[in-house]
Amino acid sequence: MSTKKQFLKSSDTCKVTFRVTKKDVGNANSITLVGSFTDWESKGIEMKKLKSGDFTTIVKLPVNSELQYRYIKDGTAWFNDSEADLYVQNDFGERNSVVRTFQ
Repeated sequence: MSTKKQFLKSSDTCKVTFRVTKKDVGNANSITLVGSFTDWESKGIEMKKLKSGDFTTIVKLPVNSELQYRYIKDGTAWFNDSEADLYVQNDFGERNSVVRTFQ
């Protein structure tokens, strides 16, 4: 798993590429990205499945922020990014991944 950040000079946004590897999710059929930037709706952002079995998506996020997120495997199993910038406790006694977009 990983996140790659690209800061855009023309705006106050950061393009973040979220990637979940096949090694992390096995033969998953779908991975959905949900977080504070999707209002935690379970429909979230459906990630694209690559030929390698990895999943990826690109999201434009505001610069200078800390945003929480998690992944959902096959619509049921919630999990964190093993390489998140930070982790915070949530209201359900679990942890959320955090992506930081500070330059």
